[in-house]
Amino acid sequence: MPQDAFTALSLCNNATLRRATRKLGQLYDDVLAASGLKATQQGLLYQIHVGEEPAMGAIATALVMDLSALGHTLKPLIRDGFVETFADSDDRRIKRVRLTPLGRQKLEEAMKLWRVAQQRFEDMVGKEQAASLRAALDRIAALDFDLPPAAP
Repeated sequence: MPQDAFTALSLCNNATLRRATRKLGQLYDDVLAASGLKATQQGLLYQIHVGEEPAMGAIATALVMDLSALGHTLKPLIRDGFVETFADSDDRRIKRVRLTPLGRQKLEEAMKLWRVAQQRFEDMVGKEQAASLRAALDRIAALDFDLPPAAP
C-alpha cells in the first residue's frame, strides 16, 4: 500500500479504530481459541453473568448491538448449552437470558484465557495506557451521534 494511502487511512477515525479492533480481536480470538469460544462469545457470556439474568434488550443496549445481531451471536451459545432464554416472570414479552451450569463452567475456562490475552496486551501497551484507552473508548461509546437529517 502506498504510504500516502496509508496516511489517508490513519486520518480517518473509523478506519483507524476498525484496523486496531481487528488486530486486538485477533489477539483475543487466538488466545481464547483453546476454549472453543471467540472473544465476542466470551464477552457475551461475561455480560450475561454480571447482568444476573438480564433482558435481551438490556444486553443489546450495553453492547451497542441491535437485537437481531444479539440473537445471531446467542444462537451457538444456546445450541451448545451454555445459555438459555426464558420469559420474564412479570412481562412475558421480555426475553431474559442466563448461563447454564455448563455455561458458567465455560465462562470460567474462558476467563482464565482472557486474562492471558489481557495481560499480553497490557504488557505490550502499558497498563496505564491500556486503562486510558478503555476510558476513551467508553466515552466514545456513550456519545450520541444522532444527526439531524442532511440538508438537500
